[in-house]
Amino acid sequence: MEQVGELARAGQLDEAIRLAANTPGPTAAILLAGLKRIREKRLREGELEQAINTTGTIELGFLERGLVVLATVANVAPLMGFLGTVAGMIMAFAAIEEAGSVDPALVAGGIKVALLTTATGLLIAIPVNIAYNYFVTRIDKLIIDMEQGTQEILNLAWELEQAGEVELVDAPSPAAKARAAGAGARGQARKPPADPPAPDLDQPEKGTGADPN
Repeated sequence: MEQVGELARAGQLDEAIRLAANTPGPTAAILLAGLKRIREKRLREGELEQAINTTGTIELGFLERGLVVLATVANVAPLMGFLGTVAGMIMAFAAIEEAGSVDPALVAGGIKVALLTTATGLLIAIPVNIAYNYFVTRIDKLIIDMEQGTQEILNLAWELEQAGEVELVDAPSPAAKARAAGAGARGQARKPPADPPAPDLDQPEKGTGADPN
């Protein structure tokens, strides 16, 4: 990130863009999106922030794509073990009910099933939970790097604007112009027709040439 900023401040935007494009990671993607807008030398108000936010949202979704699976497994595995425990106890009491007496050999099978399912659920949930927390920590670190990259791009754009190398315009985007033109056309189409002119009552009607005498 430091090398990209140095190249951009030195006026070597193409080299900075090439370096950001060849660097993997979400921070490099944000730098690349911002540098491509800065290279145009004209920025609409909010254009740079919108491009950075869009890129950050896409990269964050890519980073978190597997966390849902890990979180689901970590939460469901203990529940499945608990379900197995209940099933084993049901088997044990069913054996006692069928025999009509309490015999350790009768309930041993159900208790064994209960313990095995509980242990299996814990063996699955513990390492998955550790992996989940590890990846969440890594993602949090990458998010901080993305925030620093965003701040770097915004500072660079401000410095170039102060130096006169980038012009900030307030003109709306082409999409906004198209929406405004469409809204105007719909307003004209919905405009009610004008009322017809009122007849002149002082003039006689045509075709009724009555003799005044």
